[in-house]
Amino acid sequence: MEPRSPSQFRAVLRRFVRHRAAVVGLILIIGLVLTAAIAPVSIAYDPYAIALGQSLQGPSLAHPLGTDELGRDVLIRLLMGARTTLMITVGAVGLALGVGASLGLAAGFHGGGVDSLIMRGVDVLMSMPGFLLAIGIIAALGVGTTNVILAVGIYSIPTFARLARGSTLSVKSEEYVTAARAVGVSNGGIMIRHILPNIMPPLMVQTSLRMATAILSASGLSFLGLGPQPPEPEWGAMLAAGRNYMTRAPLLVAFPGLAILMVTLSFNLLGDGLRDSLDPKLKR
Repeated sequence: MEPRSPSQFRAVLRRFVRHRAAVVGLILIIGLVLTAAIAPVSIAYDPYAIALGQSLQGPSLAHPLGTDELGRDVLIRLLMGARTTLMITVGAVGLALGVGASLGLAAGFHGGGVDSLIMRGVDVLMSMPGFLLAIGIIAALGVGTTNVILAVGIYSIPTFARLARGSTLSVKSEEYVTAARAVGVSNGGIMIRHILPNIMPPLMVQTSLRMATAILSASGLSFLGLGPQPPEPEWGAMLAAGRNYMTRAPLLVAFPGLAILMVTLSFNLLGDGLRDSLDPKLKR
């Protein structure tokens, strides 16, 4: 695959725009990002203020989504939780993408002993169930937002490493790579300027799909009490707190659950759209 020209980018963009589900997913994700950005300056209530006299109230004009067991506004905490969830997800997937793509690129390009050493380490990580590995990492490092990012990021590294390695193996035999090597371009230059740009499309698709998985994993860890600690709002932790009041206030579980569902679905839709747009075999 040769480097993409502006006309190829326009063709990819046209195919993406025609993918309506992916456009909807992208709009919802942009909404999440904007919500996370403006939430701290737009809220009307203190998300941490306790008002026991207003606990477990239903939706009203003052509290559109009601209040939780401590009288805190559910809508405000959902908005602040979006910020926490997005920070964990982007941090974890960014870590996995950076480390995994670098390892896979080096393994695929150099081959031989370097390839064997890197991929055996990747195989060790893949031999462990991802969620259990994340729990083990947090058990060793302690609970908290930063450690959730590390845990989810580390167990996601093999996915990107294997994808980057496979893509590198198919790209490094292309003529433009051979020509770059013939004119004396260094190995680092070939990897960064010629191979990396051409293996980015599948990595972009995987990044979007992995964001959905990271949200579910981070929410699951928070549900178990291993993520951000109270009173920090986080969707998984809100689910865990609300389950104790499902008979009296089922909306405490419904709203965080719907938020996780919608964001996860949005990233999956975006990933499907990117895959269909970037893969020339699917061009109509």
